[in-house]
Amino acid sequence: MADLMRMTSMPAASYSTRAAARRRLKSMQDEHSSSGAKGGRLRAAIFGANDGLVSNAALVIGVAAAEPGRQMVLLAGIAGLVAGAFSMAAGEYISMRVQREVFEARIALERQEIGRAPAAEHEEVSIIFQAKGLPPEDAERVADHVMADPDVALDLMAREELGLNPDDLGSPQGAAIFSFLAFSAGAILPILPYLIASDSVALVLALVVTGLGLFGVGFATAQLTERPPLWGGLRMMLIGGCATGVTYVVGRLLGVSLN
Repeated sequence: MADLMRMTSMPAASYSTRAAARRRLKSMQDEHSSSGAKGGRLRAAIFGANDGLVSNAALVIGVAAAEPGRQMVLLAGIAGLVAGAFSMAAGEYISMRVQREVFEARIALERQEIGRAPAAEHEEVSIIFQAKGLPPEDAERVADHVMADPDVALDLMAREELGLNPDDLGSPQGAAIFSFLAFSAGAILPILPYLIASDSVALVLALVVTGLGLFGVGFATAQLTERPPLWGGLRMMLIGGCATGVTYVVGRLLGVSLN
């Protein structure tokens, strides 16, 4: 604590020293660049809802266009929901599991480097603090304190050099569950009209509900990415409309040929 108090009273490092340290820190980070594990669940939810809505709407509307009867449309829609939700969850689980294992391997390698080459790691810790504005002599003192505890050093290096949060490397189980639920929520929308309305009315309602759902997903996604929400919603409606339009035409042609 006394050392830290003395540091605050000392002049900051010169601009050139900080700039050099920042360049070295950037070089260290580039060697271990990683996308991180941020937003895994949110990403799974957004993609899950979008995929569920587009894929099952295209399936339901394509089957309905062939006019096989309300029961067949419901059967196809429910089968698409169940199969798609489990497929999405399984894929998301595997993806997140592999990503987490990669991150864990990088952290384990960093732990080995701290034990095998403490002098080099000490220099890197010093560079990190110099890049944050501490004079070299103060950065050296802080590095001494950090390297005295390997767990503290590992936590610092994981965050500053690898760009990872050791406490949040992403949850494969959480991503799979979110993906499953989100896909199901999107996929059930085009099915609902066939539970409450006749065939011809249900098809129109399915198109309307699907369009509104696509607009909602695009609107929300655009807000998260700080893009124009209205354009995001309309763009998603256009993409989904193309997919459902193609399957409708195919279903109609097949229905006519089979009849």
